[in-house]
Amino acid sequence: MSAIANEFPQLPNLRYLNHAAVSPWPTRTAQAVQRFAQQNVQIGARDYADWLIVERNLRERLARLLNAPSRADIALLKNTSEALSLVAFGLDWQPGDQVVISDEEFPSNRIVWEALQPQGVEVIQVSLADGDPEAALLAACGPRTRLMAISAVQYASGLRLDLQRLGTGCEQRGVLLCIDAIQQLGALPFDVQSSRCAFAMADGHKWLLGPEGLSVFYCRRDLRERLKLHEYGWHMLEHAGDYDRDDWQPARSARRFECGSPNMLGAMALEASLSLLEEVGMAQVENDLQDRVQLLLDGLGAMNQVTLYSPVARERRSGIVTFALAGWDNQALYQRLRAQQVICAPRGGGIRLSPHFYTEPRVIEETLQLLRQLVTE
Repeated sequence: MSAIANEFPQLPNLRYLNHAAVSPWPTRTAQAVQRFAQQNVQIGARDYADWLIVERNLRERLARLLNAPSRADIALLKNTSEALSLVAFGLDWQPGDQVVISDEEFPSNRIVWEALQPQGVEVIQVSLADGDPEAALLAACGPRTRLMAISAVQYASGLRLDLQRLGTGCEQRGVLLCIDAIQQLGALPFDVQSSRCAFAMADGHKWLLGPEGLSVFYCRRDLRERLKLHEYGWHMLEHAGDYDRDDWQPARSARRFECGSPNMLGAMALEASLSLLEEVGMAQVENDLQDRVQLLLDGLGAMNQVTLYSPVARERRSGIVTFALAGWDNQALYQRLRAQQVICAPRGGGIRLSPHFYTEPRVIEETLQLLRQLVTE
């Protein structure tokens, strides 16, 4: 068995195609959590200084993964929604300001902006269906537009946007770009500098192969102090750990957004998961994932009864393939596939399949064969 296969010893009959929702952990991640638990049982926090080294390593890995200038640009938060809320309720809005989003966003990247309406902020939803989504989004940016909030990859269709084009366009218009990267980070290369984004965020439990409850938040250095803080505590201070100090100020780094005690258990897990992605390399991860997506597209495309909702062009597609099967109600099809141990999700008016770079080709072929059989029923 290969080293990668050893990292994912899933049940032989399991066909896991749901990484766009929640991913399985690699073996090394489970082992890291087990070691951490055993330490807590035997010696408690005696070696807390060593835990901080792991947390620092996690920030460094995340900075490299996002191509952030420094680990000081990285905050560790609970989830993507918290990071989006930090931006939404940290900026100084004026009545009449506008936020541009798409009409395909996951609720987290819609509700948080709609919640600003009592402050007089208008949310502009843009259709991505006209063949040039970047042009449509940028055309919606007028003189009152303060921010564009967009997912790098749309959660239902898997549509991938040209972030560099959006970032350049936003910069030319004086608009801040906020990227929900949860459906790209860990699946495809992602670069906060080339995208010229102001903010980016992603949870660790999807393509990053980590646990729920820990996310990354990137805030461009020149914007940190522009975000008004609403949560305070010992951990977000510049001199955190100096408990006898009377005067205080928020940390100059992105740690200013972390008010209290860190999620050390989550850090142990996510740091281990990211070590695997770094060993493989994101270029290889992308190539292997695209190969598996191509297998799905080829197989589904050969079935006349299938309607594809995901893009097929390599520059537009991601790790998500969403389809519908003629004659089948989506919920009934989802339940039937789940009964056959095909782990997927009903999304976007169809069934969403999302392999990862390590997914064995046999898993995809077995899933396609099951669908071929269902067509004949």
